[in-house]
Amino acid sequence: MSEQDSHRQILRSSAIIGGASVINILIGLLRMKVVAVLLGPAGIGLIGILQNIVGIASIISLLGFGNVGTRQIAEANGRGDKAAIDAARRALFWGTLILAALGGGLFWALRDIMASKLLADPSLGPTVGWLALGVALTVATGSQRALLNGMRRIGDIARVTIVSSVLSTILGIPLILLLGSDGLLWFILVGPLASFVISHFFVARLPRIESGPTPIKVLSIQWRTMARLGSAFMIAGLAGTAGQLVVRSLVQNDLGSEQLGYFQAAWVISMTYIGFVLNAMGTDYYPRLTAVINDSERANQLVNEQSGIAVLLAGPVLLAMLALAPWIIKVLYSDEFAPAVNILRWQILGDVIKIVSWPLAFVMLAAGAGRNHIFAEFSAVITFALATWMLLPVLGLEATGVGFFLMYVVYLPLVYWMARLRTGFRWSKTVARDLFILFTLAVVVSLVGTWGDIPGALFGMVAAIGFGVNALMRLVTMASLGGLAGKLAVLLRRIFLKQG
Repeated sequence: MSEQDSHRQILRSSAIIGGASVINILIGLLRMKVVAVLLGPAGIGLIGILQNIVGIASIISLLGFGNVGTRQIAEANGRGDKAAIDAARRALFWGTLILAALGGGLFWALRDIMASKLLADPSLGPTVGWLALGVALTVATGSQRALLNGMRRIGDIARVTIVSSVLSTILGIPLILLLGSDGLLWFILVGPLASFVISHFFVARLPRIESGPTPIKVLSIQWRTMARLGSAFMIAGLAGTAGQLVVRSLVQNDLGSEQLGYFQAAWVISMTYIGFVLNAMGTDYYPRLTAVINDSERANQLVNEQSGIAVLLAGPVLLAMLALAPWIIKVLYSDEFAPAVNILRWQILGDVIKIVSWPLAFVMLAAGAGRNHIFAEFSAVITFALATWMLLPVLGLEATGVGFFLMYVVYLPLVYWMARLRTGFRWSKTVARDLFILFTLAVVVSLVGTWGDIPGALFGMVAAIGFGVNALMRLVTMASLGGLAGKLAVLLRRIFLKQG
């Protein structure tokens, strides 16, 4: 594949998955808006901590089978080995079916302990018990998404994202409207349920397995590989989710449920708006990198291509979010959530670093370097939790934003160093320059915003538009795009560069 074709493939995947993510983000924010208006910061905070608990249990129960399943299927698919694809599919299906049952059952058995220890409210035991269903469904959905991802069914993954989001909203919002705070549990559960049902529909449309029964010995080899590599990725994923839970617990215990709601509001925005770039990495870039990871030159080229396009695509969004942070919080939540603005600004600065950290982190995933991945994730999460704990008495709630930023300040050099050891990776001069410009602009926009909302918005939007115009012209040239994007780029080039 030529460099131009590779750029075009990355942009195509980013457009498909990114478009689905944008729709998912808008729908998800609509759900949160309803909860914020009806139940206030305390309701938002409770949803966050319950979803966090389900997330931790799901990561443990899935045992990393999703990540490794994608890797196994993508590797076999890249070789065109039909028998290996079928064996990986069967191993993934039966393995996750067993894990879903075990994970859900164990979660239900521990419901009273979790309610007492994690929520400090033993009366919530029955509520926590029902979340076992969410755990089982999330594990099952993880295997379905891994299969679609490994087979590179990008369009199907986008459809699953959109349809399941719409369905969970259609089901979830009426529950909150009718039941109020009593509907929070069901509001949380409809998400995993919708994702499972829609994912199953698209998986059922995949080509059927035509090879004969896979010997149990072959399945055992697949399971051992998934368990060996998956346990490392599970521990790494668990570290991130557990770190979030620790930070939420610190905020809850030191500042109260209302402050936790402000943190959750900023967190949801920070984790969702950049998803249009990050989700495309996991869906298209990860399987492609897995297929070439043993060719260091090609792998390094792919990492630079993905990093460069991620900066160009995300840069205008990041700068616009910094510029409009006060109004975004008010529109998406309410005036009551104004304390979340400063947290969001710090998190956006962290996201600037995050978008170039992820392509490097996927090198460890593609190479199966579980120990390195664990070390990087734990180092980052410990930084987040420790910085929050130390700064909370000094900065109050803003400490969570500073901690998030420092987490990626530590994470980026680590994954860069690991990728360099693994493949001899170096950023291209273009990627390094673009990152420097974006980060500098983001810092300046953030500083201007602290002097006043209006000056911050004006300067930030000028920076976002300028960066965006440059990004569009370069992306069109890199991928030789035609159509509306190409015509717009030509027009902008004539206006700004006086060409033609």
